[in-house]
Amino acid sequence: MKDLENREDLTLLMGNFYQKLLQNKAINYLFTEVAKIDMKHHLPVIVDFWNLSLFGKGNYKNNVLKLHLDLNEKSKLTTEHFKIWLDTFYLTVDENFSGENSEKIKTKALSIATVMQIKLHKSA
Repeated sequence: MKDLENREDLTLLMGNFYQKLLQNKAINYLFTEVAKIDMKHHLPVIVDFWNLSLFGKGNYKNNVLKLHLDLNEKSKLTTEHFKIWLDTFYLTVDENFSGENSEKIKTKALSIATVMQIKLHKSA
């Protein structure tokens, strides 16, 4: 398997990742009912985030923590939600890619999820 190398790879990864999340009844309502995400709009934005985070490229400017704090106000984000998100993220990376950047994105995802949970817990 090839490693994550560019924005196109991230687009494939995020498309597969969100497809899995949206099929999971324990978490999909956060996207469909609470945040009411339009995936055609959301997917390029999340790819922008990971492109900047992993490759230092692009112009993502949103405050990820603020977006999730706002979401948490509408519907509590639980430890189980983060576990599903992270497990699904790891699975999707491992199904599609292998290499240094693939490991790096999983480490970044763990770091982001951990910090986000700490910040959400403090705001509660």
